[in-house]
Amino acid sequence: MTGGPTAQGVDAANLQHWFEEHVGVAGTLAFEQIVGGRSNLTFTVSDEAGGRWVLRRPPLGHVLATAHDMAREHRIISALADSGVPVPGIIGLCGDEAVNGAPFYVMEFIEGMVVRTFEDASALDPALLGRMGKSLVGVLARLHDLDVDAVGLGDFARREGYIERQLKRWRSQFEQSATRDIPQVLEVHERLATRVPEQQGVGIVHGDYRLDNCMMRSDGGVAAVLDWELCTLGDVLSDLAAMIAYGDQRAAGAVPLNTSAEGYPPAEEVCGLYASRSERDLAHLDFYLAFAHWRTACIVEGVYARYEAGVMGDADPELTQLFGDRVLALADLAAECAGRLP
Repeated sequence: MTGGPTAQGVDAANLQHWFEEHVGVAGTLAFEQIVGGRSNLTFTVSDEAGGRWVLRRPPLGHVLATAHDMAREHRIISALADSGVPVPGIIGLCGDEAVNGAPFYVMEFIEGMVVRTFEDASALDPALLGRMGKSLVGVLARLHDLDVDAVGLGDFARREGYIERQLKRWRSQFEQSATRDIPQVLEVHERLATRVPEQQGVGIVHGDYRLDNCMMRSDGGVAAVLDWELCTLGDVLSDLAAMIAYGDQRAAGAVPLNTSAEGYPPAEEVCGLYASRSERDLAHLDFYLAFAHWRTACIVEGVYARYEAGVMGDADPELTQLFGDRVLALADLAAECAGRLP
């Protein structure tokens, strides 16, 4: 096959041949990028007979293979096919970069909605949004309850020491990227590093589990869990805490979150729902909440530093300031939660 990827990462001619050989299609394929993702690129693929699929590939340009490993995502979704955790059916994986400039995989197209913004959530009946929140928690508990060996992921990643590795990694990232003095970040790190709870078994950690990373059904159930690129094995309570922390309006400032719309379960209800479906002890949840806010602060500080340095192009000064202010709010929340630790 000849030709390189076009703008947006699609070589239409080569992919047409690949789909004809591996999937079977009617007529010429059309490709449309699904917006909203911040990393790997996702496209809907449709043929002239109404067939639809989803193609996922790494972002354009030079990237770390380990951060955008299509075979890794393909393995996770394939392993979960009959697990009770809703995921799209896998159609195929292509590791030949000559086809589309990078490895890619193809999934079934799942009907449903992505509730991405506050406006999206507010447009829903509050009772429906409430059912969505409850379904999200139930699916997360199911994911965390899976036997990693039984689903074939026992050797997927290191099984122990997840929190310790994350603390080391993100402190290093923060120290390398920070251009200002935020003592709370390092103070919270020191407090967390000496109080890591014992990991309660090993489970599948999604890594970015939240409302807008799931496809939702019209009845409020989860149609499919998406965006598995950060998935690993480890301490699953980090997922629960991150889901709660992501929905904390105090860290978002003036921008209303999808989870702040009327009907979405508050943090206390989310914890109660999870506890009713999981045997894991939530006594140390404040630690995991502090960790979730702290890690996000480290990540966002890196984004802020890149904007400040001008390497993100002609950035809006107000947007840059929003990132900077969010780091400070996250550091405050992390310190608040860490301050409740014994």
